[in-house]
Amino acid sequence: MARTNFDALLQAGCHFGHLKRKWCPAMAPYIYTERNGIHIIDLHKTVVKIDEAADALKQIAKSGKKILFVATKKQTKDVVADKAASVNMPYVIERWPGGMLTNFPTIRKAVKKMANIDKLMNDGTYSNLSKRELLQITRQRAKLEKNLGSIADLTRLPSALFVVDVVKEANAVKEARRLGIPVFGIVDTNSNPKDIDFVIPANDDAKDSIEIILNACCGAIAEGLEERKVEKADETAAAAQGDEKRVRRARKDEPKAEEQEAE
Repeated sequence: MARTNFDALLQAGCHFGHLKRKWCPAMAPYIYTERNGIHIIDLHKTVVKIDEAADALKQIAKSGKKILFVATKKQTKDVVADKAASVNMPYVIERWPGGMLTNFPTIRKAVKKMANIDKLMNDGTYSNLSKRELLQITRQRAKLEKNLGSIADLTRLPSALFVVDVVKEANAVKEARRLGIPVFGIVDTNSNPKDIDFVIPANDDAKDSIEIILNACCGAIAEGLEERKVEKADETAAAAQGDEKRVRRARKDEPKAEEQEAE
């Protein structure tokens, strides 16, 4: 797996923290210095933490489990959606639905409702409705799609959460902690890292900063998925080979069995 490049992080502005007066003392171990009233993050530590997180994410993906990406800040939405979709992982980029994790069965009901609307639209059940009724249903479907579209295929709780800005996504982190789901997070100098299992100290506002970190993490996830695919193919080939050997053995034993019957 490719290691994270220090110079690339520097160029992306990952080292810029928040104003000194807004800092969280718990982030002190990750702060290198302060310039013009702004904290500068120690990128040597960021490199180590990105690689640790990437290794863990790779293993989760390799085991066939899902990682839910959460980023509802305007400037982060597009990049998170693109990166998560590229590795076929669910994501939340609109408002966090309360109880998304702790009340998962209710969320699944909403997803089923969306699927049911699609089914009824496709089979012509709604063709006799008035324009007004059809418009109401279409709006309802659009609202469900906006809030739940990316998690429609999430049939069970995710095995991990990846959060951009742990302050803004505090509710998501809280729900994950309550259920014992590990949390990966890009944590800026104004945030408390204590509830984050895999802390990535970095600028959580700049698009370039978020993109370079997601590139590393999603690249590791892609590797994990590829390794899983290869292992499954090997297992299938081994099973087929085993069946072939059994068939050959059975064919060899057939004449012996016939001889015994003749005797």
